[in-house]
Amino acid sequence: MLTPEQHAATVAAWRAARDTRLRNPDGWLALVGLWWLQAGENHVGAHPSSHVILHGHEIPPRVGSMWLEDGRVRFVPHEGVDLPEIALEDDREGEPTVLELGTLRFHTIGRGERIGVRVRDTAAPALRAFSGVDSYPVDPGWRIRARVEPASADATIEIADVIGAVSSDATPGSVVFDKDGVTWRLAALEGEEGGSLWLIFGDATNGTTTYGAGRFLYTEPPAEDGTVVVDFNLAYNPPCVFSPYATCPLPPPQNKLALRIDAGELDYHAEA
Repeated sequence: MLTPEQHAATVAAWRAARDTRLRNPDGWLALVGLWWLQAGENHVGAHPSSHVILHGHEIPPRVGSMWLEDGRVRFVPHEGVDLPEIALEDDREGEPTVLELGTLRFHTIGRGERIGVRVRDTAAPALRAFSGVDSYPVDPGWRIRARVEPASADATIEIADVIGAVSSDATPGSVVFDKDGVTWRLAALEGEEGGSLWLIFGDATNGTTTYGAGRFLYTEPPAEDGTVVVDFNLAYNPPCVFSPYATCPLPPPQNKLALRIDAGELDYHAEA
């Protein structure tokens, strides 16, 4: 059992680590582009007629071509461009193949039937201007011991994302907790290594003090007695808060709670 001081220190350490991750030049604030490929040849470069437009210092008009055939992508560089000809693995199979050119980093992503190119810039204005994310004050009352209602072994839930793709994801069950005399349920997804659960949820603060499309949260690993610690002080914004080029999953309907969760990260507004 954590004391209030220990809990506050734990949340502060988590928030500091989160801030460091957001400032990473390969993080969400560095996203500067997302382009969807068509079958066949897709020109890549600074020229405005390119299928994948790369903006950056000394980026040539033609960097190369991405050939999309049978769901696979091969990159062929333009003459004089110091990049390899290579088959590109997308992010559905683990770490994607990343190509680097100047301050730009780009790789392919798979979303449903579509394959796109995600572009990051280590010199992105949003990354340079970032001054942190505000959060609610730490409240130990939002560190809740919930219980897990297991699902059947083959249970799934449908998760839609902001671009309209829908996936059926395995669910280990629901997290059930009581607040202010009411019982609430959140369908969970499998979390990180170590057994945590991942919650994609909405609540009554969305669109006012918190991001309108909901927030994310990892629980602690469930205990042997079927309980699990859910600390809403660790609720955080999805990547779409920081960039229009992210493809965030949205809370499933059953995870949109008519409950104010005044804990965790507040909505983020970039400085003008």
